[in-house]
Amino acid sequence: MNIASKCVVSMHYKLTNEEGEELDSSDGRDPLKYLHGASNIVPGLEKALEGKSAGDSVQVVVQPEEGYGDVNPQMVQTVPRSAFEGAPEIKAGMQFQAQGPQGEAQLITVTEVSGDEVTVDGNHPLAGQVLHFDVTVEEVRAATEEEISHGHAH
Repeated sequence: MNIASKCVVSMHYKLTNEEGEELDSSDGRDPLKYLHGASNIVPGLEKALEGKSAGDSVQVVVQPEEGYGDVNPQMVQTVPRSAFEGAPEIKAGMQFQAQGPQGEAQLITVTEVSGDEVTVDGNHPLAGQVLHFDVTVEEVRAATEEEISHGHAH
Protein backbone atom coordinates (compact mmCIF):
# COMPACT_ATOMS: atom_id res chain seq x y z
CA MET A 1 0.00 0.00 0.00
CA ASN A 2 1.29 3.47 -0.90
CA ILE A 3 1.06 6.45 1.43
CA ALA A 4 -1.98 8.57 0.60
CA SER A 5 -4.67 10.54 2.40
CA LYS A 6 -6.49 8.55 5.11
CA CYS A 7 -3.60 6.10 5.62
CA VAL A 8 -1.89 5.50 8.94
CA VAL A 9 1.87 5.59 8.50
CA SER A 10 4.42 4.16 10.97
CA MET A 11 7.93 5.48 10.50
CA HIS A 12 11.30 5.75 12.16
CA TYR A 13 12.96 9.11 11.77
CA LYS A 14 15.91 11.27 12.67
CA LEU A 15 15.64 15.05 12.55
CA THR A 16 18.75 17.21 12.31
CA ASN A 17 19.40 20.91 11.76
CA GLU A 18 21.62 22.56 9.14
CA GLU A 19 24.71 21.90 11.28
CA GLY A 20 23.89 18.17 11.47
CA GLU A 21 22.96 18.30 15.17
CA GLU A 22 20.28 15.77 16.08
CA LEU A 23 17.10 17.54 17.22
CA ASP A 24 14.81 14.52 17.58
CA SER A 25 14.72 10.84 16.75
CA SER A 26 12.60 7.74 17.17
CA ASP A 27 15.75 5.70 17.88
CA GLY A 28 15.10 3.35 20.78
CA ARG A 29 11.36 4.01 20.68
CA ASP A 30 8.36 2.70 18.79
CA PRO A 31 7.92 4.14 15.31
CA LEU A 32 6.00 7.41 15.03
CA LYS A 33 2.45 6.82 13.77
CA TYR A 34 0.44 9.54 12.08
CA LEU A 35 -2.67 9.95 9.93
CA HIS A 36 -1.55 11.08 6.47
CA GLY A 37 -3.44 14.09 5.13
CA ALA A 38 -4.55 15.31 8.58
CA SER A 39 -1.71 17.83 9.10
CA ASN A 40 -0.23 15.71 11.92
CA ILE A 41 3.35 16.29 10.69
CA VAL A 42 5.02 19.25 8.98
CA PRO A 43 3.73 19.82 5.43
CA GLY A 44 7.11 19.42 3.71
CA LEU A 45 7.66 15.97 5.19
CA GLU A 46 4.09 14.89 4.52
CA LYS A 47 4.43 15.88 0.84
CA ALA A 48 7.71 13.99 0.49
CA LEU A 49 6.18 10.81 1.93
CA GLU A 50 3.19 10.80 -0.43
CA GLY A 51 3.29 7.66 -2.60
CA LYS A 52 6.01 5.90 -0.57
CA SER A 53 5.46 2.43 0.90
CA ALA A 54 6.74 0.19 3.70
CA GLY A 55 10.49 -0.31 3.44
CA ASP A 56 11.16 2.98 1.65
CA SER A 57 13.80 5.31 3.07
CA VAL A 58 13.72 9.03 2.33
CA GLN A 59 15.98 11.97 3.09
CA VAL A 60 14.04 15.23 3.05
CA VAL A 61 15.14 18.85 3.49
CA VAL A 62 12.22 20.98 4.68
CA GLN A 63 12.41 24.77 4.42
CA PRO A 64 10.85 26.84 7.24
CA GLU A 65 7.74 27.74 5.23
CA GLU A 66 6.91 24.02 4.94
CA GLY A 67 8.12 23.20 8.45
CA TYR A 68 7.35 25.26 11.54
CA GLY A 69 7.19 28.58 9.70
CA ASP A 70 9.38 31.63 9.75
CA VAL A 71 10.12 33.40 13.01
CA ASN A 72 7.35 35.95 13.66
CA PRO A 73 8.82 38.94 15.57
CA GLN A 74 5.33 39.81 16.86
CA MET A 75 5.37 36.56 18.86
CA VAL A 76 8.28 37.90 20.96
CA GLN A 77 7.01 40.12 23.75
CA THR A 78 8.13 41.61 27.02
CA VAL A 79 5.68 41.08 29.88
CA PRO A 80 5.73 41.96 33.56
CA ARG A 81 7.15 39.32 35.91
CA SER A 82 3.76 39.43 37.69
CA ALA A 83 2.28 37.61 34.67
CA PHE A 84 3.99 34.48 36.04
CA GLU A 85 2.21 34.51 39.38
CA GLY A 86 2.71 31.22 41.18
CA ALA A 87 6.02 30.39 39.48
CA PRO A 88 8.72 30.65 42.18
CA GLU A 89 11.61 31.38 39.85
CA ILE A 90 11.67 32.52 36.21
CA LYS A 91 14.79 31.77 34.12
CA ALA A 92 15.67 31.94 30.43
CA GLY A 93 14.90 28.63 28.73
CA MET A 94 11.83 27.84 30.84
CA GLN A 95 8.70 26.94 28.90
CA PHE A 96 5.09 27.59 29.84
CA GLN A 97 1.77 26.82 28.26
CA ALA A 98 -0.39 29.86 27.52
CA GLN A 99 -3.68 30.45 25.77
CA GLY A 100 -3.36 31.56 22.16
CA PRO A 101 -5.57 34.11 20.34
CA GLN A 102 -8.22 31.53 19.38
CA GLY A 103 -8.16 29.82 22.79
CA GLU A 104 -5.70 27.12 21.67
CA ALA A 105 -2.80 25.94 23.84
CA GLN A 106 0.42 27.75 22.94
CA LEU A 107 3.93 26.98 24.16
CA ILE A 108 5.96 30.03 25.15
CA THR A 109 9.66 30.11 25.97
CA VAL A 110 11.30 32.59 28.33
CA THR A 111 14.25 34.12 26.47
CA GLU A 112 15.36 36.80 28.94
CA VAL A 113 14.67 37.98 32.48
CA SER A 114 15.63 41.55 33.34
CA GLY A 115 14.42 42.98 36.65
CA ASP A 116 10.62 43.00 36.63
CA GLU A 117 10.41 42.27 32.90
CA VAL A 118 10.35 38.88 31.19
CA THR A 119 10.83 38.43 27.44
CA VAL A 120 8.88 35.49 26.02
CA ASP A 121 8.80 33.91 22.56
CA GLY A 122 5.63 32.24 21.29
CA ASN A 123 7.26 30.96 18.09
CA HIS A 124 7.72 27.21 17.77
CA PRO A 125 11.28 26.36 18.92
CA LEU A 126 12.07 25.13 15.38
CA ALA A 127 10.55 28.14 13.57
CA GLY A 128 12.92 29.61 11.01
CA GLN A 129 15.06 26.47 10.82
CA VAL A 130 15.78 24.27 7.82
CA LEU A 131 14.95 20.72 8.90
CA HIS A 132 16.67 17.56 7.67
CA PHE A 133 14.64 14.36 8.03
CA ASP A 134 15.97 10.85 7.52
CA VAL A 135 12.89 8.59 7.44
CA THR A 136 12.24 4.87 7.03
CA VAL A 137 8.62 3.87 6.42
CA GLU A 138 7.81 0.83 8.56
CA GLU A 139 4.11 0.27 7.81
CA VAL A 140 1.26 1.78 5.82
CA ARG A 141 -2.36 0.79 6.42
CA ALA A 142 -5.83 2.16 5.81
CA ALA A 143 -7.09 4.32 8.67
CA THR A 144 -10.16 3.26 10.59
CA GLU A 145 -13.29 5.41 10.48
CA GLU A 146 -12.61 6.34 14.12
CA GLU A 147 -9.07 7.51 13.30
CA ILE A 148 -10.38 9.57 10.38
CA SER A 149 -13.11 11.18 12.50
CA HIS A 150 -10.63 11.93 15.33
CA GLY A 151 -7.98 13.26 12.92
CA HIS A 152 -5.10 11.15 14.24
CA ALA A 153 -3.76 7.59 14.38
CA HIS A 154 -4.68 5.38 17.34
